[in-house]
Amino acid sequence: MFKTLSNALKVKEIRNGLLFTFFILIVLRLGSLIPVPGLDTARVADYMNSALGASGFVNSITGGSFAQMTIFALGVTPYITSSIMVQLLTIAIPALEDMSKDGEDGRKKLNTITRYGTILLALIESIGLTVGFSRNGYLTVDGILGYLLIIFTLTAGSTFVMWLGEKITVYGVGNGISIILLINITSRMPGDFYNLYLLFMKGQDMVKMIIAAAIIAAVVIVTVVLVVLLQDGIRKIPVQYAQKVQGRKLMGGQSSHIPLKVNTSGVIPIIFASSILSVPQIVMNLFGKKPSGVWEDIFNGMNSNYWFNPDYPWASIGVIAYILLVFFFAYFYTSVTFNPMEIANNMKRGGGFIPGIRPGKPTQDYLNKILNYIVFIGSVFLIIVAIIPIFFSGMFKANVSFGGTSLIIIVGVVVDTIKQIESKMIVRNYSGFLND
Repeated sequence: MFKTLSNALKVKEIRNGLLFTFFILIVLRLGSLIPVPGLDTARVADYMNSALGASGFVNSITGGSFAQMTIFALGVTPYITSSIMVQLLTIAIPALEDMSKDGEDGRKKLNTITRYGTILLALIESIGLTVGFSRNGYLTVDGILGYLLIIFTLTAGSTFVMWLGEKITVYGVGNGISIILLINITSRMPGDFYNLYLLFMKGQDMVKMIIAAAIIAAVVIVTVVLVVLLQDGIRKIPVQYAQKVQGRKLMGGQSSHIPLKVNTSGVIPIIFASSILSVPQIVMNLFGKKPSGVWEDIFNGMNSNYWFNPDYPWASIGVIAYILLVFFFAYFYTSVTFNPMEIANNMKRGGGFIPGIRPGKPTQDYLNKILNYIVFIGSVFLIIVAIIPIFFSGMFKANVSFGGTSLIIIVGVVVDTIKQIESKMIVRNYSGFLND
């Protein structure tokens, strides 16, 4: 990785892209320090930290902006939600499916729809947050103009972040939205490690400090290794193509494979499961009402801040619901993005077959069987990676923002960015060779 970056810095085009990306990220972090006007940000921050958790996933991917309620509080979350919705609707709506198959023009139209969806979702979220803050008395402005000021600021901030991400994609190193997620997550890591130092190491003797540091390092390393295995794990399905006679030539006969990723759905199941479990709490906070009795225990059990906490054993219901939702969305998302029947038909038309499996329906059934097995294994690994930091947070109060989901994003973004830089260097070498 370091060799790739060293070689990339020698190329003017890539070096300028890296500098441009660095400048955009500085703008992003500066904007994350500017509070939203019209809010009592100190009280809002206390409320967010106590009710929603400062180490929550949304707060992590916004670089702490959500808990502090700065102008970039919504970050790229509306864009992520909009892009996922458009991707799912592409499977369900024929017109959008035709756009996705229409090459570059279709992709641009889908991107435009995603942008409008981002603005709409940001507006809805801004209205919901403003109404909720008003009910709790966190506003320092009165009247409709005060409401509109907060709504406009939050919506414009999210739209501006989306624009910055697109500029990084075009003029920077690519993967603009992913790069923003990466910098937001990593920006909180120094503070997280310092908190771990205060919690487990400060004031202890040297032996206990070394043991605590070794355990923390081991947990982080094991989690990272699991993430790398999860991201790189691939099941290769061998495919053999029959030989064909075209004119006087014998064509075909080559071997290939279908790469099936172990983690076929990425972090989508985690995002969906976390979002659904947070809906009751968001609704209750919005209307200023909370349940009582048994319903209060169930309600609090959906909050990951209580999971694995010995003082709240009833919160295990939230863990069970979380695991079931991750499995459900892993299978659901894979089913709408990977079509074994289409692949089987394309193989049959191209004269391809899986050794030992007949073309057509048997191939489709075989792919379904393998896919179900892979999704199950991937979901188990995904849950383990996601649960590890939640377990240590609940059991030992080790609250950190770089949870398993965040690490999956970090590893994926770093690997994809390095690959893009390498591909640009290869294209440049080819261009130079042709010019010579």
